[in-house]
Amino acid sequence: MPIPGSHPPTTLDVLAIAAHRDDVEQTCGGTLLAQQVLGWRTGILDLTQGESGTRGTAAERASEAADAARILRVAHREALDLPDGNVQNTQENRLKLAEVLRRLRPRVVLLPYWQGRHPDHYTASTLGYEACFQAGLQRLVLPGGDPPYRPYKILYASLYADVRPTFVVDITPHIETRLASLLAYRSQYGNQAAGAGLFVPEEEIRERTFATARHYGLLAGVRYAEPFIQKEVGLVPDLVQLPVQSI
Repeated sequence: MPIPGSHPPTTLDVLAIAAHRDDVEQTCGGTLLAQQVLGWRTGILDLTQGESGTRGTAAERASEAADAARILRVAHREALDLPDGNVQNTQENRLKLAEVLRRLRPRVVLLPYWQGRHPDHYTASTLGYEACFQAGLQRLVLPGGDPPYRPYKILYASLYADVRPTFVVDITPHIETRLASLLAYRSQYGNQAAGAGLFVPEEEIRERTFATARHYGLLAGVRYAEPFIQKEVGLVPDLVQLPVQSI
């Protein structure tokens, strides 16, 4: 495992990948803050620019994403040019993402959960996983020229999925900052007529986000938490040190 601060400034420890600007802030922003406090370099890769959204323009969302990145204290954020509302798991898109993965070399990748209402979200999950695989192919040559690389761990942010998480991350010290990063998207969460029946009213955002985080916190005996799924079996070295009381 790398030592915090010991690697080149262009590489990351944790990279969150999502379809849209503000998806990460909703599902795992608190976790990125928690990892940054531990000394790990964090980053965000948005797959689309936001040109097809009900609210806001691509330019507005780019500015808001930059503000949110500063609030979340991530070391790096960038966006690809996949079509907003039409994210496809194609070879062309896998190679675009694989090129970024080789350049940033994250140890941990956070992806959206693989089921959901929005096709962009669940497609981003499969696209992200397959790009992680292709990034490690030794004979695959990509334009960036970076050597093959494959992340060590892939985790799935499951906040809006009706599933029991594998584990949760305590975000209690970061809950207010997490909310501030979400509210940086004024084009999305400020009260307005466009999308009024689809978007959460501004006056309810705090209550809803805190209530959801409180639910997952209660599962593990902390105040606020964000949930994750891992597909592989976990390894426990010491039963005595396992956290979360049983009874």
